Parts: sequence; structure tokens; C-alpha cells
Amino acid sequence: MRGILYLTVISIIAALFFLTRLFFIKKEIKNVTIQLNQINQHQTEKKIDIAFIDKDLEELASEINQQIDFTKQANAEKRRTENELKQAIANISHDIRTPMTSILGYIQFLESDELSQEQRNEYTTIVKNGALRLKVLLEDFFELSIIESADYPLKIERIKLNHVVPEVLVGFYEPFHQRGIEPILQLPEEEIAIKGDSSAVKRVLENLLNNAIKHSTGNVSIRLKKSQSSVQLTISNPADQLTEKDIFLLFDRFYKADQTRTGKGAGLGLSIAKSLMKKMNGDLTAEMQAEHLVMKCEWRE
Repeated sequence: MRGILYLTVISIIAALFFLTRLFFIKKEIKNVTIQLNQINQHQTEKKIDIAFIDKDLEELASEINQQIDFTKQANAEKRRTENELKQAIANISHDIRTPMTSILGYIQFLESDELSQEQRNEYTTIVKNGALRLKVLLEDFFELSIIESADYPLKIERIKLNHVVPEVLVGFYEPFHQRGIEPILQLPEEEIAIKGDSSAVKRVLENLLNNAIKHSTGNVSIRLKKSQSSVQLTISNPADQLTEKDIFLLFDRFYKADQTRTGKGAGLGLSIAKSLMKKMNGDLTAEMQAEHLVMKCEWRE
């Protein structure tokens, strides 16, 4: 009889324990639901917390909080992309409108019968230059949109940078000569090869050299070296006019550190180079060192 009574008491205590535990778990679930509702209604940005100590509930709250972090990051990225798109549209409109307005204005001048042949030739040249600038702008924008698409084709192969760098550099003899810039080339004797797309690598080099020639206030240095974990190609030039803000924004679409320069481009060259490097699992960074802009392409092995 005592044994039965003992078992009954034990059963009652166990039942009370589980019922109490169930009560607190349900209460905590309601508490978590209320917190989630407040987050979904944008009433708070506070993460989920629980008062009742339970391993499974703690793991659930941790996973929910991790998802909240992911959602915040995704929303921040979405806002950044939307702002970038708005700025890109504004910049495209401005860059197209400026030469287009000039072209239309000089076409009206050309319709006049009072122009001398010399003036007619001058205005025709201006119209041609404006049309060429529009052509380069549209080609750059189209190229960037193609490069950033998910199915952009790349032919990955072994590329000997010791051969590619001088080959590209030869094509810039005239621009260097016109600016009075002396390129300083530092290539190691050992063969340095990477895995990448030959056309993409050449395009990256061309864009970086174009940028250096346009904005350098002195000689341009090109250096290739290999470390234990990566291959690095750096192009540096004096750029005392740049600030830390410029470096931070340098790879943004349409950004021009010197807004007074019109040129034929639209500030897309460095964005294109950055995108191509990412496509090849490489990286392109910029930093200031002793008033020199240092662009570094890096391929990790």
C-alpha cells in the first residue's frame, strides 16, 4: 500500500513538473511571438530575448536573431543598391544631356548660311567630338551591364603576366609620350602566371593605365610580384589631389574625383576593372601611400 502511495506521489510531482514546464514554455513562445510581431510592425529593432532558460528555446531565439541580422543586412544592401541606381540614372542623364545639348546647339549654328568655311569646319569638329563622347559613354555603360550579369562568359586559362603586362604597355606608348610620363616597369625574372581570362586581364590593365595617365602628376610605376599566397600587380602614380573620400568612392559607378574633367569617359573604367577582377576571383583595391595612388590587382592561389 505504501509503495502504491509513493508511486502516486512521485507521478503527481512529475506531472506537476512537466505541466509547470509546459506552462512556462507556452508563455515564452507567446512572448517570442509578441516580440516578433513588434519587429514585423517596425515598432522595435530589438533582438529576441527569452526569460525562461531552455536549451531548445535558446537555440530557436539564436536562429531567429541571426535571421533578423540577415534581414537587416539585406534591407541595407537593397537601400544602397536603390540609391546607387538613382544616382546612376541621374549621372547617365547628365552625361548624355551635356554633349547632346552641345551637339544640337552647334547643328543649329551649322544650318546658318552666314558661317565661314573655317567656322563650319570648327563646329563640325565639335559635333563629331560630342558624338564620339556619347558613343564611348553608351559603350562603357553597356559593357558594365554585360560584365555584371550572372552569365558573363569567361575563358579561364593559365596566363603569363610577364608577357601580358609589356604587351599591353606597348600600346600606351603614344599616350605616355603625349603627357610626358615615363613608365617605370618592374618585372621579376621568374615566370609569374595566374588563372584568368586573357581579354579580361588586358581590359583591367588598360583601364588602370588609362586612369593613371589621365590623372597622374608624375611618372607611373608598374610592378609585378609573387608572394607565397598571391600574385600582385600594382600601378602607382602621384595623385596629391586625391583625398580619403575619393579613395573610398573610387570604384563607384560614374564617380569622378576631378569633376572639372569632362573627357570622353563617364567614370566607369575603374568599376569595369573591379567587376572583371571579381569575375576572375581576384580583387582590385586602391590606397594612398605618400601622396601616391596605388592600385593593386591581386590573384590568390
